[in-house]
Amino acid sequence: MKIEEEIKQSKFVSAHQKAVLNLLFTASWLQARHQQFFKSYGITNQQFNILRILKGQHPKSLSAKDIKKRMLDQNSDVSRLLSRMLAKQLIQKEPCRADKRASDVFITDKGIQLLSRINKFQDSLDSTLQLSEAEATTLSNLLDKSRG
Repeated sequence: MKIEEEIKQSKFVSAHQKAVLNLLFTASWLQARHQQFFKSYGITNQQFNILRILKGQHPKSLSAKDIKKRMLDQNSDVSRLLSRMLAKQLIQKEPCRADKRASDVFITDKGIQLLSRINKFQDSLDSTLQLSEAEATTLSNLLDKSRG
């Protein structure tokens, strides 16, 4: 459905304004679908993001500060997210040897198993945008360009 129909607005100041509004609307729409998908696994989008980050480092650890730097949503309260994930036994925290004020965060076997279950549906989740490979590549390149 066209953005004009979605937000019930037919006039825009410019093509750039329309594109920005369309991007913001689509990002929100996509995030809601991801949120619904991850809810069935008992996690949030941000927790999934943290698990993927930690899986990429496995078996090494990362500090909360480094995790935050790599997150898609860098406004997330990482300490709160990690506490909830620790309670679910998806991660493990150990005191950092180099900095006693920090903790080293590792993904647990339970976290790896959860990612494995989710990954079986990754293609379905990724195809939410209903784009061909070429269109997805073009979109990604345009978004990279727009961020400079």
